[in-house]
Amino acid sequence: MDVRYGFSATLTARPGLGRQLTELLLSGLDEGSPAASEHCLVYLVSRSAADPDVVHVIEGWSSEEEHHRVFAGQAAQALVAQVRELVAAQSPYTDHVPVGGKAAF
Repeated sequence: MDVRYGFSATLTARPGLGRQLTELLLSGLDEGSPAASEHCLVYLVSRSAADPDVVHVIEGWSSEEEHHRVFAGQAAQALVAQVRELVAAQSPYTDHVPVGGKAAF
């Protein structure tokens, strides 16, 4: 399966909650969670080296349709609701059409 759709987002946690936000986002890899979907091919969560409350998320999906289908589900909506409680500011959602690269974790 190839990555045909992706996006990146930068989220700023409420002061002092960057670690909790990071852990919550990483729980998206747990079985039954959105990033555990066979259609989620890249899921990278990073924290800013300069500000531990700034968290970056990069995702790559088999298609935009699969991404939207998975995120319409109950598990994804519950995760999104929890993330919203921890976020003070969010950058604009930036979508991508991947053309190449490497993802090995």
